[in-house]
Amino acid sequence: MRADALTTPRAANGRAPDVFESGGWVPMREHREQDEVDFAIVGTGAGGGTLACKLAEAGFSVVAFDAGAYWRPLEDFASDERHQAKLYWTDDRIVDGPDPLKLGSNNSGKSVGGSTVHFAMVSLRFRPEWFKSRTKLGYGVDWPIDWREMWRYYAEVEEALKIAGPVRYPWGPKRPRYPYRAHPLNAAAEHLARGAEALGTDWAETPIATLSAPRGKAHPCVYRGMCVIGCSTNAKQSVLVTWLPRALAAGAEIRDLAMVGRIEMGPNGRATGVHYHREGEWRFQRAKNVVVAGYAIETPRLLLNSACSRFPDGLANRSGLVGRNLMVQLNQAVWGQVDEEIRSYKGPPSLAINEHWNYADAGKDYHGGWAYMSQGPLPISWARSLSGGRGLWGRALIDEMARSNHSVGLKMVGEVLPYAHNRVTLADETDQYGLPIPRVTFAIGDNERRMVAHALDFMEASLEATGARERWRETDDTCHLNGTARMGFDPETSVVDADCRSWDVPNLWICDGSVFPTVGGANPSLTIQALACRTADRIKELSRRGAL
Repeated sequence: MRADALTTPRAANGRAPDVFESGGWVPMREHREQDEVDFAIVGTGAGGGTLACKLAEAGFSVVAFDAGAYWRPLEDFASDERHQAKLYWTDDRIVDGPDPLKLGSNNSGKSVGGSTVHFAMVSLRFRPEWFKSRTKLGYGVDWPIDWREMWRYYAEVEEALKIAGPVRYPWGPKRPRYPYRAHPLNAAAEHLARGAEALGTDWAETPIATLSAPRGKAHPCVYRGMCVIGCSTNAKQSVLVTWLPRALAAGAEIRDLAMVGRIEMGPNGRATGVHYHREGEWRFQRAKNVVVAGYAIETPRLLLNSACSRFPDGLANRSGLVGRNLMVQLNQAVWGQVDEEIRSYKGPPSLAINEHWNYADAGKDYHGGWAYMSQGPLPISWARSLSGGRGLWGRALIDEMARSNHSVGLKMVGEVLPYAHNRVTLADETDQYGLPIPRVTFAIGDNERRMVAHALDFMEASLEATGARERWRETDDTCHLNGTARMGFDPETSVVDADCRSWDVPNLWICDGSVFPTVGGANPSLTIQALACRTADRIKELSRRGAL
């Protein structure tokens, strides 16, 4: 890695890093700051990066900003957990509430490509009923989008990422075959499969965004197991290596190491551009439209920090809902010891999945769904689980680490309901840019506690059925971040409409997981990208009608 990669922008002077070649470059169109571009997009992750690609390919002029660095995985990534911490958003944040969240590698990314650069690649469609959870299931709120429309966009994203998945997926409506074949199961995944069958439920190879066959300059997965710290072989189909190369080829400009601090408003109530910090100074880019895609903490932070005389409570906040209804997902686990070698780090971490409790409603004393997957923790992560979850230190921790190749585990992804008291606000403290840092307040509800109890019992029974002994439960973990700028049917109960367009500021859009009204029991990245593709299509249609 070049010593200045974290301090000097790489995307500049008419070129951007070629993510497929060490030391390589690709041409990049550049815009003058005084030129009014069609779209300024804040964030280049699953929402912003995907949208930048689709809008550029539609002929719009696009500048996408990211506070993080622009990496070339082949030369910049190492098989080292500490080194790869450079991918995480670890700027100061205040967490409080009855159940303060752990923030960092499990839910925040700070690099071009966002958290998809280090995500676990699990690519699941939402259960259709979740889009109308209030009407059909009796909890949460309805989405203003029909599941059948989302199904079309799911297929588009699965093709764009060449998702590797099973021939038959046992849950939900029938779907076409995944573009690439499923990855073979490792020993940890085989334990999930055997346990699921013993308990009378289905299982499947997990649909994941890492290649099972060659694709252009990207090689298939070699099963190194370093997925969640950044893939150094480019098998992982992150936004960095999929949507963004397409965006550049279509004429988009990407500005790395560019922290957007405020959206400027004009006297007519429309956004006029963004103030951003790059190379030691504050700058301003004019834009006809602004898209906020900073994810569920940075998105409300930017909207609140952009308060002005016309919008004293922050932008898009007439409803008072900006920052509210923060939803994480439950991420508890059960572990055990077996006689045979597991070596769960071999291969992607979640090669098998059971979504039974996402689709079954009978037998629950709680609302919402959850899935569970096989696991493949890396050494430092595993040591933290043992010290935090079992209280092991010193010799006891060393001895347990020596048995890690015989450890096997199952981990849930569970739905958290939207509660208005779970929220993001601005603190009095400021960061290195002089901006107020976010305060994240969170509490788990009784509904979620009942879900966790059920999930831990079921996962432990699954491990017991496969012969795992010395079983223990990891009870304090969450993952992913959604909500805080929900979409909806009207401006009184939501922040944006079904097109991700602000009710209050007509040329302000939000395109990331913060618009989720509910979060389901499935990893959100596929849905975020599908929403971005839909938003791009809606913008194209609105432009055609002269309604932008």
